[in-house]
Amino acid sequence: MKVLVTGSAGRVGRAIYIQLMQQHHVVGIDTTPCSTADFVGDIRDVDLLNKALDGVDVIVHCAALHAPHVGLLTDSEFEDINVKATELLALEGLKHGIKQFIFTSTTALYGHASTPTGTAGWVNEQVKPQPKTVYHRSKIEAELLLEKISHLFNLPLTVLQMSRCFPERADLMAVYRLSRGIDFRDVASAHACAIDKRLPGFRRYIISGRTPFDPSMCERLYLDAGTVIRETVPTLAQEFMQRGWRLPDSLDRVYDSTLAQKELDWQPKYGFEAVLNMLDSELPEVLPVPGVRY
Repeated sequence: MKVLVTGSAGRVGRAIYIQLMQQHHVVGIDTTPCSTADFVGDIRDVDLLNKALDGVDVIVHCAALHAPHVGLLTDSEFEDINVKATELLALEGLKHGIKQFIFTSTTALYGHASTPTGTAGWVNEQVKPQPKTVYHRSKIEAELLLEKISHLFNLPLTVLQMSRCFPERADLMAVYRLSRGIDFRDVASAHACAIDKRLPGFRRYIISGRTPFDPSMCERLYLDAGTVIRETVPTLAQEFMQRGWRLPDSLDRVYDSTLAQKELDWQPKYGFEAVLNMLDSELPEVLPVPGVRY
């Protein structure tokens, strides 16, 4: 199949592009010139978009404004790029006969609902978002528009809400892989699974690392996360001790990707061990812990 990836020069979009190349004919579009951007320009440019959509079977839509843009760009710019451009892309894709649409979204949109008072939040697809910023609101609005388009045109449409996925301190990233983080390679494989499954109708899934925790642990995770981690993931606790790192006192949320694992036949592979391996290999995907010598 021919797949169009928007935002294909970005870190996640590029990973998805490369992953999908193994099985599909992939083209990318981005405003930034890159080896994975076959079309360079704005997805709001209808003429360019029509060229990029020629012969496309599946759209993977990653292009968007993100959290770092909040406060730097106006609310109308978020609306224009994250909402209106998403609607335009889907409708133009339908004109070109696309068979499936995958939307790369974010768990950030759950906002205040992720962190209830006095306990860690257990976040799955049943939780109702309580957005904090225009970024969150724009992603929610885009998802709702796509749901209407899916139902109206009988278009298989899957939303993948990815959790925290960017380079940061190794100790934080390792713990987040248990609760609220994901490796960019696992994000890419989830998109490949969604295309392979091509489930009918509108679907929404949280994409996050495999967690050893369960909802019964939420209060303890909030009050005494270090003890819970030592009990459930002793190998991670041992690594922290050997490296001179401190386990967190509190975790405020857990993103549950069980539904995606079950319905998409997707399995996250890169847990905390991958974070430590990247650190030890001096890969720029993970940052050293300040004050610790290696």
